[in-house]
Amino acid sequence: MNIQHLLDISARDHSHLCPRQILGVRIGLAGLSALGFDDPPTGKRLLIITETDGCFADGLSASTNCTIGHRTLRVEDYGKVAAVFVDVNTGRAVRVAPALDIRQLAYEYASDEMRHYFAQMQAYQIMPDEEMFTVNEVQLAISIESIVSRPGIRVECDVCGEEIMNEREVKQDGINLCRACAGISYYHVPVCIPKKVLEPQSIE
Repeated sequence: MNIQHLLDISARDHSHLCPRQILGVRIGLAGLSALGFDDPPTGKRLLIITETDGCFADGLSASTNCTIGHRTLRVEDYGKVAAVFVDVNTGRAVRVAPALDIRQLAYEYASDEMRHYFAQMQAYQIMPDEEMFTVNEVQLAISIESIVSRPGIRVECDVCGEEIMNEREVKQDGINLCRACAGISYYHVPVCIPKKVLEPQSIE
């Protein structure tokens, strides 16, 4: 297996090469193979849901051509080096994750390297898939149509007035809400107390 050109792509995009990028490249290739693809499919037939971001996601992109910008790579941050590969045409989905003992196995493939980081760098490039990964058929909890949505659809939130794209609005009591206004948000706006209330009041 010669994956050097894919590692070069990942390293270029990430400014360096690390074990998680190599795992991303290898898991990307394993996911393609599990779905029966010899090469990354054209168009938007392949959807990848990665369970972490960072170096691993860069490796996935390098080997599959899936990107956030093309809406073919999505992040569900579970803090795990794993990914689900979905054939959008057939609905078939597989989850690929590292074997639980992958770090220990790496030392067997790079026995002359005592430094753990560099042992993983070497071993992850040559270990066979069947020892590196678990591959399981999975079913998505929500439909592919809901995940992908219809690009170009826009509505305004009836509370804050901001634009909502790609059918991500929440409908409550007949009105359109963005997720923040519907209370499904990763942030909140602190309540500001007017400055004049905070200033000490003179007593006459």
